Amino acid sequence: MKPRYTDKVVVITGASDGIGAELARQLASQRPKLVLAARNADALAKVAKQCSVQGALVLCVPTDVSVEADCAALARQAVERFGGIDVLVANAGVSGHAMFSEVSDFGWYEEMMRVNHFGTLWCVRHALPHLLARRGQIVGVSSLAGLFGVPGRTAYCASKFAMTGFLQALRIELAPQGIGVTIAYPGVVATQIRHRGFGPDGRPAGASGLDEGKAMSVETCANLILRAMSRRSRNCVMTAEGKLGLWLKQLLPDLVDALARRKLARTRRRG
Repeated sequence: MKPRYTDKVVVITGASDGIGAELARQLASQRPKLVLAARNADALAKVAKQCSVQGALVLCVPTDVSVEADCAALARQAVERFGGIDVLVANAGVSGHAMFSEVSDFGWYEEMMRVNHFGTLWCVRHALPHLLARRGQIVGVSSLAGLFGVPGRTAYCASKFAMTGFLQALRIELAPQGIGVTIAYPGVVATQIRHRGFGPDGRPAGASGLDEGKAMSVETCANLILRAMSRRSRNCVMTAEGKLGLWLKQLLPDLVDALARRKLARTRRRG
C-alpha cells in the first residue's frame, strides 16, 4: 500500500486499546503525526511508545468523548502541537447487551448515546474547521449493529444507528468542500469491548453475550479500516455475513429477523 499518511495529522479516539490502538500501530510505519485520545492515560502512553519506535510523532490527549469540553480540548491541542488536522478517526465506543425487558434503569442507555453518538458528533464539530482547511477526512468506526437491529442490543443499536445516520448525512453535506467520510462496520472483533460494556443493570457485563468463536482479529479489522480510509471509500462492511445480510434485508427482511432470533437463542443457551 502506498503511504498516504506520511506527515499527516491523524486524530484517533479510543486509541488506548482494541481497534483504535491497533490502527495507530499500523499507521505508525507511515510516519504520520498521531494524536491519540482515550480516558486511560497510562494505556495511551504504552501505545504511543509502540508508535514512536516506528517513526511516528505522537501526542497523547487523555479524553472522555462523552464530555464536549474534552472533545474541544482534543482538537485544540492537536492544532497547537501539529498545526492542523488531516484525519479524524471517531473510534471511541462502549458496548452493552441486555434484552429490553430486563432493563429497569435506562440511565446507561443515555450514557451509551453520549459516548457512541455524541462523542462522534462533538469530535467532528471541533475538528471540522481544521479538516475543511486541509480538505481532510472523517473515519467513523460504527458497527454492523448500526445497520441491523440486533436483539439484545437495543441501546447499542440505537447509538450506532444514530452515529451512522449522522455520518451518512454529513458525507453529503461536506462532499462539495472536499471532505471524505468513510464509515466502517465491523462485526464481532476479538476485543474486550463487550466484556467491559453494560449489562442489564448498568454494571460491566463481564462477558460478551455474543458468539466469539468466529471473531475477527483486531489486526485484520484495523487493516481493513486502514485500506478503506486510504482509498477514501464510502463504506467498509467487513464480513461476508454482513454483506449478505444487507442484501437479504432488502429482499427478505422477515428471514433476517428470524436468523437474528435464532442466533440470539443459541447464544443465550450457551450462556
